[in-house]
Amino acid sequence: MRAKFPYQKRKKRVGHGPGSGHGKTSCRGGKGYTARTGSTRRPGFEGGQTPFYRKMPKRGFNHPKQNEFAIVNIEKLSGLGEKEITPETLLQEGVIHELGGGLKILGDGKLKKALVVRAHRFSKQAKEKIEAAGGQAVVIS
Repeated sequence: MRAKFPYQKRKKRVGHGPGSGHGKTSCRGGKGYTARTGSTRRPGFEGGQTPFYRKMPKRGFNHPKQNEFAIVNIEKLSGLGEKEITPETLLQEGVIHELGGGLKILGDGKLKKALVVRAHRFSKQAKEKIEAAGGQAVVIS
């Protein structure tokens, strides 16, 4: 069986006799677990040694219903040419890539123009800066 092009590799045909170079054990080595069909080691398996993830102590608590918010600073909002900013406009502009549990506005940076900002949460500093510039911080429920 010839390859079609010189840069195309020939298909490995296992179990086709000793002349093929892939005969007898069909590239699976000798006996054992990996020689059998359906043998796949799970991620983190270390050959019977206690795996690393079991040696590490358990720390903290991950709440299953915890919301991961998309975070945006005021600095990014002032750069947009919009007068009203919503999570949908931020997604369209490419400021955030995923909304997740909602949008939270943080107060890093300066705001020079009045904006109506609609978000799920605001930091105290962000709300103060938006209102000081003459804008509105509207909370989406």
